[in-house]
Amino acid sequence: MSRSVNFGLWYDFRNPSGDVSFETLYRQSLDQIAWAEESGFNSVWLTEHHFVEDGYTPSPLVLAAAIGERTKEMRIGTNLMLLPLADPVRLAEDSAALSILTGGRFDLGVGLGYRQLEFDYFGRSLKNRPSLMEEGVEIIRQAWAGQPVNISGKRYQIENLPVAPVPATPPRILMGGMAEPAIARAARIGDGFLSTGGIGHDIYIDALESQGKKRSEGAIFAGHWGIIADDPEREAANVGDFALYQTNQYVSWGAFGPPDEVPLFPDAESALRDGLYELMDGPSAVTALTSLLNEYPEIEDIHFWAQFPGETVESGSRRIEYLANNVLPQVRAEISQGES
Repeated sequence: MSRSVNFGLWYDFRNPSGDVSFETLYRQSLDQIAWAEESGFNSVWLTEHHFVEDGYTPSPLVLAAAIGERTKEMRIGTNLMLLPLADPVRLAEDSAALSILTGGRFDLGVGLGYRQLEFDYFGRSLKNRPSLMEEGVEIIRQAWAGQPVNISGKRYQIENLPVAPVPATPPRILMGGMAEPAIARAARIGDGFLSTGGIGHDIYIDALESQGKKRSEGAIFAGHWGIIADDPEREAANVGDFALYQTNQYVSWGAFGPPDEVPLFPDAESALRDGLYELMDGPSAVTALTSLLNEYPEIEDIHFWAQFPGETVESGSRRIEYLANNVLPQVRAEISQGES
């Protein structure tokens, strides 16, 4: 049996420049996604943050429903939503509706979150994230099982709560993180691991094995920070400022550790060189992606940023077209030959 790997696009719908309206940005992005499916992409991934001036996606499930109506077979997932901030029953209901609307094409990816501002507003404590996550996952699974939800935990007390409708195809619960405890939790209670920039693959595999699971029982959905173009240096010059903005925002929020301990990148060159980004042309990308997939057969999906914050959709589409024509078919052929 030949191996099947999905290739996808990752969206945050940020609009820092304000040069286009959000109405235009959303419409252009939906058009781009529909075109990308026709061009050979298999998945689309949405992410979540709140209270960001550039409009970073606060409502990914609403966008997921719109994408479901514009696509035919493309899988739709979140990488990721902030489960500790959510009402898990409501998240289960909304995700069930998405599964029903899309014919089972939706995957729910969740993570802990880390921004103090978000936790303060939603009335949650950062120190309670692990229990909010674990109890949240339990509640969601019960809600999709067709039986009343019952839980007596540290964070939630629910007794005989009926939740309907039940999706014919329950979404997979994927779990992300860059710290070892979060990755181990994904191996223990998740249906797969959402990785970022290649961080944590080995930790996830070790965690599976430490729990008596086979590697083949695991699944990795890899958020890849590759910048792939026919002329990588020219592309770096085109998108460098956008990449600097993106990565420094994450640093300042605490994504990579306490903001007072992790310095900002001083310029675009250093962000592209020392951050999570990988500059490659087509042949280099084919070699690197094929090697990655051979090393980690658990990878079921690799997805790339469609465009960076502030970059135009048109500019992002040029990289998407290059990937579709010069990378994805070649990687698929290499993987298929390796299986034969």
